[in-house]
Amino acid sequence: IFREFERPAEVNRIQGLRKLLVQHRQEFIYSIVNNTDVQNLDRLLTLELEKYEQVVQDAAQGGILIDANENFPVAVEKWSMLQAVFFASTVITTIGYGNIVPVTLGGRVFCMLFALIGIPFTLTVIADWGRLFATAVSILAKNIPDLPLAKFCPDVGIKMSDKKWLYAVGAVGFLGVYLAAGTGLLLLWEEDWDFFDGYYFCFITMTTIGFGDLVPSKPNYMLLCTLYILVGLALTSTIIELVRRQYAQSWQKLQALSGPLAETLRRLGESAGTGIDVTALHNDLRRVLTVVSMPRRHGNKKAQAKEMAALEAITNAILQDIKEKQNSQEGVPKVVQIVIYESSV
Repeated sequence: IFREFERPAEVNRIQGLRKLLVQHRQEFIYSIVNNTDVQNLDRLLTLELEKYEQVVQDAAQGGILIDANENFPVAVEKWSMLQAVFFASTVITTIGYGNIVPVTLGGRVFCMLFALIGIPFTLTVIADWGRLFATAVSILAKNIPDLPLAKFCPDVGIKMSDKKWLYAVGAVGFLGVYLAAGTGLLLLWEEDWDFFDGYYFCFITMTTIGFGDLVPSKPNYMLLCTLYILVGLALTSTIIELVRRQYAQSWQKLQALSGPLAETLRRLGESAGTGIDVTALHNDLRRVLTVVSMPRRHGNKKAQAKEMAALEAITNAILQDIKEKQNSQEGVPKVVQIVIYESSV
């Protein structure tokens, strides 16, 4: 449908640009050949050359190769069947490179309808793939045997017997390998790209940023590129799903700690007066705890409660120290920097 709407307009545009290019080229040549005895020849040639250069610039931006011997051919047909399929895939995946866009009224109306219907379907499928991949990786990681290091070092900061961090890091690593593999395939067709260009294109695509500064120019492998993008988007959503699960667990633990902390900070604010912005301190501390209070590396609830109490005691001690220094010093207090370190992270 995109091809039916846009290809006739594209053909007319190319023909118009080619006609102008031939016309101004002939006029420029004529001004040189038939006006050799004109006194202001330099001025005349300058004006004709400016007109011709503007037409050449418009033609080059329109995808026409400046080759008079070949009758100014088109570099790449924008609305071929494969290019139209590739454009449709960039619409429903919300990538939108911007190198090909509909210009007709019918094409733009259909693009909006196509996006409204296609984007929810595509994102649903990609999200389902991501959850399936995340579940599969989680099940696979749970079946990995314990590492021998945990038997000799049971009290290390990172519990080696717990494998929650393994499948998250492994998924990120696999995504990096997937991007590198896609880069290798792209380099087989895109001769002007180096490895970093290909890897940059794959990353920008998989994150649906889609700047459009680098876009594949060879139409022969567009279907393969489309399939690669769809699978890659599912892998990217897998990473997001794994990170979301870890964040959800951390947030649950933070909520369990937020009550005592909130009360302590409230009392500190009442006694500190206007010397300390306790509200900002509270918000900063909650953000810090969101990061550092990751899930414990074992499932002992009694041990978790003990460690939670220890963390709360350390935090209250830090806040009490801030309160005492605030009361003891005169003038504007110095900036206080709090660093909370938790050995299980």
